[in-house]
Amino acid sequence: MNAQSEITEIARSLLAVPSSDLDLDSAIARATDLVFEAATEAFEGQEAELRQKAQTALVGYGALDSLIADPQIEEIWINAPNQIFISKESKTHLVELEIDALGVRQVVEKMLRDSGRRLDRSQPFVDATLHNGSRLHVVIPDVTREHWAVNIRKFPTKIFSLSDLVELGSLTKQMAQFLRQEYRAGANVLVSGATQAGKTTLLCALLEETLPNERIISAEETFEIRTSHRDWVGMQARQANLEGVGEITLRRLVREALRMRPTRIVIGEVRQAEALDLLIALNSGIAGLCTIHANSAHDALAKLQILPLLAAENIPSTFVTNTVHSTIDLVVHARVNGLGHRYVAEVIKAHRTSHGVKWEDVSL
Repeated sequence: MNAQSEITEIARSLLAVPSSDLDLDSAIARATDLVFEAATEAFEGQEAELRQKAQTALVGYGALDSLIADPQIEEIWINAPNQIFISKESKTHLVELEIDALGVRQVVEKMLRDSGRRLDRSQPFVDATLHNGSRLHVVIPDVTREHWAVNIRKFPTKIFSLSDLVELGSLTKQMAQFLRQEYRAGANVLVSGATQAGKTTLLCALLEETLPNERIISAEETFEIRTSHRDWVGMQARQANLEGVGEITLRRLVREALRMRPTRIVIGEVRQAEALDLLIALNSGIAGLCTIHANSAHDALAKLQILPLLAAENIPSTFVTNTVHSTIDLVVHARVNGLGHRYVAEVIKAHRTSHGVKWEDVSL
């Protein structure tokens, strides 16, 4: 007779025994032993699975763990507890997971625990970096309509070189050699493209071409840049604390980077007024590298001439335009096609003469 059957027999016998003759303490003790025995039988052979579930509950991200661990999944986003999507091979898929609104909140809170970043009604947006290097972005009500909106963008653990990108068909061998020569010669490079076009991957591939005696200082909103270069310091911005103090902006990081003896300054992405600080740094003789969202290489140049104007009202547009044309040497534009293939679609190079700057298409 197994433990579960014996528990049933004890229950039946207890019902048949008069209460005056019942040894209740002994019955409870025996029943308790049998419950543990029944639990052991029920979970026999499942120890590894139970240990994994316990570890996931303590240090993992619950139902999202399998998605985060899948190397083929590029991004995960949650619109509502029953609307969880993934991007796989640049295609969108709706997945079914057992997670409720409370579970979503608990997972986000666990992700933010070690980041030092907060999320509440006074700060309804947050950007953070997970332990595996993925980027977390969350927006909560009442900015969103009802549910927490969560995005987890994953990045490859491997750092791709220009040679790797050639093998993947992202650029030609001749183009890789051209970019390598220009970068090592100190060219200031602007990498442009749409979201998920591979801008950061291309930027990191260029960083792998940095000479051993050079020093890289990078600044970004959240850690995304990766490089194996030995002399590199990476910095990320910081939000204000609960008292509203302690914020460190990307503009501040760019200015601090100038004091750190950089050979190259790298900005993960220019979006706002930090573009002015970047141009000032490049105009001081320091080589630079950054990414920017744009639809084409020429659109990227036009956007870089507008963003610095956000820094202050008294900045002349002619100053910005002239500085862009005198400092940016190359614009490398990346695209992704309908099949999810990422590639370098366009490269333009500044050709400077006494009459001004002419941007020439480089087709290799």
